[in-house]
Amino acid sequence: MIKNLIVLLIPLFALGQNYYAYVASESEDTVSLIKFDGNEAVEQERIDVGFMFAEIEGPHGITVDPSGDFWYISLAHGNPFGSLVKYSTKTNQAVARTTLGLFPASMEISTITGFLYCVNFNLHGSMKPSNVSVVDPETMTEITKITTGSMPHGSRLSPDGLYQYSVAMMSGELFEIDALDLKVNRVLDLENKMMSPKKMDGKIMNKNMQDNMVNNEKEETMMSSMPNMKHSMVKPTWVIPHPNQNIAYVAGNGSDEVIEVNLDKWEVSSRFKTGKGPYNLEITPNGKLLVGTIKSEGKTAIWNLENKEELAIIKNTTSVSHGIAISSDSKYAFISVEGIGGEPGIVDIIDLESFKLVSSVEVGKQAGGIAFWKKES
Repeated sequence: MIKNLIVLLIPLFALGQNYYAYVASESEDTVSLIKFDGNEAVEQERIDVGFMFAEIEGPHGITVDPSGDFWYISLAHGNPFGSLVKYSTKTNQAVARTTLGLFPASMEISTITGFLYCVNFNLHGSMKPSNVSVVDPETMTEITKITTGSMPHGSRLSPDGLYQYSVAMMSGELFEIDALDLKVNRVLDLENKMMSPKKMDGKIMNKNMQDNMVNNEKEETMMSSMPNMKHSMVKPTWVIPHPNQNIAYVAGNGSDEVIEVNLDKWEVSSRFKTGKGPYNLEITPNGKLLVGTIKSEGKTAIWNLENKEELAIIKNTTSVSHGIAISSDSKYAFISVEGIGGEPGIVDIIDLESFKLVSSVEVGKQAGGIAFWKKES
């Protein structure tokens, strides 16, 4: 009798698990609070986040602080600088605001320093080194800006909170910032340097490979003639450190690959191909799976990190797959999908055990930045 009762209660308990995530809609100046009960996702609330009546301010990056008490949104457009706004998760009302740099994008908060590190993407500026804004979220004061590369993106912290990582899309570099000293610690060039056109592994390269190299060299020569400009063929758009190994993974948006970096040796340790235009990457908290949005194909890919095997490639509900947030129990991936034209944005929920899309919900136009908030029973 007791055994049968336990069996009956298990599915009831599973249905009581609720998951919450915030997603920003860049073309509507809104943030949606998504609730997923393990079966169906709903938009529980839509929050207006713009301040200028006559202009779309472009909410882009979003993060929830480690306590879960506040969430932060970067507004990319301003006069001329963007801003950071702090909201209460209890009321979803703004409580403070500060000015950042040009087109602030992704961000995260260190569990050690308590500071927020936000990359200033500088989308519309000249192609010169931009920076990372360091903010004290208690006082909402920008402490400093740290210069990195051209069009920095994908701000993520090491599991211990001691290092901040970002990639520079146009200069093709990975940056490591010491979160305590607030200085660039190391820089890694992510370009895949080809060998001499005469020989590679003792064999003559074929004509196509030689032609590709010549074309690349011509393009690099042309771009290098422009002051402060380096053109990356990799075009990295995201970096995510592994939760329990000293490894990071980078999305090569221009080279259609994922780049594995050994953080101990500070070198590229592996590369594996993806679909066209990988954009964001996240790793499950248990460290087993890598999830990536394949932006140009409107798909989401899942890899086994033990052997780099692609386990699934899932077609998203609409076009232009963007951001990823993974539940704290490693069971679900929340994928923001922008859509095109006047289409609404979508949040797709993917079951990371069955590798199936299990629910979708409409949000505002051009859904982008997304952050997991909490799981509750």
